[in-house]
Amino acid sequence: MTPPLGDIAHLGHVELLTPDLDASVDFFTRILGLTENGRDGNSVYLRTFDDYEHHSLVLTAHGTPGVRRTALRTSSGEALHRRIKELEAAGRPGRWAEDEPGIGPLYLTSDPDGHELALYWESEHYVAPPALKPGLKNQPQAKPSHGVGVRRLDHVNFLGSDVAANAAFTRDVLGARPTEQIVLDSGTLAAQWLTFTNKSYDVVYTSDWTGSSGRLHHIAFATDTREDILRAADICLDNDVFIETGPHKHAIQQTFFLYVYEPGGNRVELCNPLTRLVLAPDWPLITWTEAERAKGQAWGLKTIESFHTHGTPPVA
Repeated sequence: MTPPLGDIAHLGHVELLTPDLDASVDFFTRILGLTENGRDGNSVYLRTFDDYEHHSLVLTAHGTPGVRRTALRTSSGEALHRRIKELEAAGRPGRWAEDEPGIGPLYLTSDPDGHELALYWESEHYVAPPALKPGLKNQPQAKPSHGVGVRRLDHVNFLGSDVAANAAFTRDVLGARPTEQIVLDSGTLAAQWLTFTNKSYDVVYTSDWTGSSGRLHHIAFATDTREDILRAADICLDNDVFIETGPHKHAIQQTFFLYVYEPGGNRVELCNPLTRLVLAPDWPLITWTEAERAKGQAWGLKTIESFHTHGTPPVA
C-alpha cells in the first residue's frame, strides 16, 4: 500500500521547451522576477526568490513549446527507492541520469500519458551571492526589486488523453492525494487536482480535447498577495504580454489567478493560493458536475474557450 503524503516531499522544478529562448528568459526574469542561476548549452536555469534549491525552472531551446521534465523531490533517500520499487511493480520503465546542476542522481520515468517525471533526493541548498543576500537569514534570497516578484513554483497542470489513468498513477504509485475533481454527466473524469503536501494541489490532470498525449496546460507561480496578481496584470499590459483570462477567482480550489502566454507559447498562471491549505487527514474528495462548471468561475466569469483548446506543443 502506497503511503499518502510522505515519500514525495514537493514539486521541485519544471523544464519548459521554447522556440524563442532569449524572449522566454527575458519574460521570466524581467517580467516575473526570477533570477538566472546558470546556463548549460541550450538550457537556462532560473529560480524564484523563495525556492531553496538551485533552480525552479529550466528553459530549453526547442522547435516547439511544451514541457519536457517535471522533477519531484522525495523526503529521503529511502523514500526515493520506495517509489522506484512501486514504479517497477507498476511496470513503469525508468533510468538514472545526473544532468542538472545542484541536483544529484535523478530517476527518470513517465506517467501513462508520457510526461517525463524525475524523482530525486540529493540537492544543494542555494546560497545567495552578496548582491542577492537577503536581510533575513531564513530566506534563501532577497526579494526582487523588479517585475512581479513571484515567490515560488506552485503547481503544474498536465493535459492528458486519459485523466483517470494518469490520476490513478499519481495517487497509487507516487502517493498523491486527490482533493477536487470534475466528473462529466457521462461519468468521465475530466480533471483531477492532487497534492503531495498540505497545499490543496501540486499536480493537475485535465482532459486533452485533441486526444493527444504528453502536452502541457500550464505551470503556475505563486505570489505573496492577491494585490500582486492585480499588479502583474498591469505589468503584463504595459509590456505587451498576452493576457488570456483574469484576474479572477477560481471556483475549484478558490485560487486567485491571472493566465498569460510567455513568448515561447506556453501558458503561465500567476496565482495566489497561499491562504488555502488541506490539513484534514480525512479530507473528502470534492466533485464538481458539468452543470456546476457551466456557471463559470467563482464570481461568474465564464471560462474562456481557449482554456479548453490551447496547449503545448500545439496540435494542428
